[in-house]
Amino acid sequence: PTPASGPAPATGPRPEPGPAPASASGPRPGSEPAPAPIRLLIVDDDPLVRAGLRLMLGGGSSGIEIVAEASDGAEVAALVDRHRPDVVLMDIRMPTVDGLAATEQLRRREDAPEVVILTTFNADEHVLRALRAGAAGFVLKDTPPAELVAAVRRVAAGEPVLSPVVTAQLIEHVAGSGRDGRRVRAGALLDRLNDREREVAIAVGQGRSNAEISAALFMSVATVKAHVSRILTKLDLNNRVQIALLAHDAGLLD
Repeated sequence: PTPASGPAPATGPRPEPGPAPASASGPRPGSEPAPAPIRLLIVDDDPLVRAGLRLMLGGGSSGIEIVAEASDGAEVAALVDRHRPDVVLMDIRMPTVDGLAATEQLRRREDAPEVVILTTFNADEHVLRALRAGAAGFVLKDTPPAELVAAVRRVAAGEPVLSPVVTAQLIEHVAGSGRDGRRVRAGALLDRLNDREREVAIAVGQGRSNAEISAALFMSVATVKAHVSRILTKLDLNNRVQIALLAHDAGLLD
């Protein structure tokens, strides 16, 4: 019998299937999803200040989502539980529970959000105590909007919003009579570090970024990050600001 007529079967390797075309509603090839907005909690007892901050920080192009507001530090813990903010912008002076007490309570939590202190004074004992309690920095209430947005973004990325010069000025302004005692305590803590960790701690106190420390100390950025993490763990600290304060107290930045 003769074979049925029709096209001969294809020979040779079949071509690999190509990628499926992107649907009209799906992402374009090569595109990346937009990063999630930074979740921000505003805490201030003045409703006009909160309204101004909401106007400055809550725009669509800022990358910041204001998830809640509070008028007193007593409200902060419950709002943090409910809304899980990344950053808390905290007024330092409030009538019932002030920003210092609220910061101390927050930073004791394992899942603590970052805290930025909002104040009218750039040299104040309460600000310094909040920084020692684990706040990532402070901004003045008359900070321009673009700088305020940048400060929130930096803190959300794990960077401090406090220059070493400002740190030194703040400490000198409110030093009082306890300087010698702080130097002894700071020196005892830093003695727990090995030589390399101590060098990294000093560089952090000088305000250097991880990349700058990497270049200065001839180590990779990943190694710098590992050293910073070990310093925080060994000394039971919250963030780089506390490392800088400790290095200053110990006299290593003089």
